[in-house]
Amino acid sequence: MPLTGHLTELRSRILLIIGTIFAVFLGTYFFSAELLELIQRPIAKQKLVFLSPPEAFLAHLKVSFFAALFLSLPVILLQIWRFCAPGLLDKEKRYALPFVVLSTMCFVVGALFCYFVILPFGLAFLLSFATESLIPQISVGFYISFVFKLIFVFGLVFELPLLIILLVQMGVLRPDQLTANRGYVIVGAFVVGAVLTPPDVVSQVLLAGPLLVLYEVSVVAAKIIFRRKRRRAEAAEADEGGAA
Repeated sequence: MPLTGHLTELRSRILLIIGTIFAVFLGTYFFSAELLELIQRPIAKQKLVFLSPPEAFLAHLKVSFFAALFLSLPVILLQIWRFCAPGLLDKEKRYALPFVVLSTMCFVVGALFCYFVILPFGLAFLLSFATESLIPQISVGFYISFVFKLIFVFGLVFELPLLIILLVQMGVLRPDQLTANRGYVIVGAFVVGAVLTPPDVVSQVLLAGPLLVLYEVSVVAAKIIFRRKRRRAEAAEADEGGAA
């Protein structure tokens, strides 16, 4: 396909993704009040404020948009895969459906882990520094951005095992490469935690810790997959040798 063909294909995929998000947004906006109540549960004891006249209205739009973005995730992943599929081999294309399903599940698990575990603990720790002279007044717009940023980051972090397993299955990575670079991963996890989370040590550790655990889980899964692939290859060579 020429470059113009790729650009046309990319444009159609992007337009489809944008159209899906907008259509879902129209539905989520009718439930924006309920979504705001849901997103405030991790900080239920602390009332939110809005600092400008349009901020409350913008908060409804913002929470509706983020909800639409998350609900459109399967369509987004599917369109990304379909755009990449023409450049893949037939044996790689068969991973399309498992990739979309498993990546969506991993993202949801990461988002739920952040919502039910990380946010209540992290917010309780950060608000514990309040005193009589330091009274927290949290803007609803800032709070929504803070919460959804963390949820999005943890959703992406929980995609790590799937990405590593997929690369091992396709022969791009080997388990020995994963174990040899463990030191770099540990440093990188804390760097990623520092970049993607608010500027406090607790949030960085809360992100780096699960990231390292998921990496170790990925290494174990990669070793299992690699052993199975090697056994199949040895069995195939034995069958060819017997036939000869």
